[in-house]
Amino acid sequence: MFLFNKVATISAAELTECLSQKPVIIDVREKEEFARGHIPGAKNMPLGELDQYQGKKTKVYVVCQSGMRSKQGAILLNAKGYEAVNLTHGMIGWNGPVKP
Repeated sequence: MFLFNKVATISAAELTECLSQKPVIIDVREKEEFARGHIPGAKNMPLGELDQYQGKKTKVYVVCQSGMRSKQGAILLNAKGYEAVNLTHGMIGWNGPVKP
């Protein structure tokens, strides 16, 4: 028997519309990946360090390069009591603003 953890998702277009509200965005890519370009306002916390996250228990958007690591990160944060939402297709699918 396999247990699959369902995670809420958001599209790039939907997240772009939310940026004016300054949502909490956690980018779980490695520091070098983050430095090459990220969503404005995103905080970098590599997946391997995410268990140490202690932000406010609000909605958190999680992003990576393709959506796989961020899904794992969202599962971890949901288990810690956060409302974590995974960005579908990650930065590959992101067509909004990017900060170098």
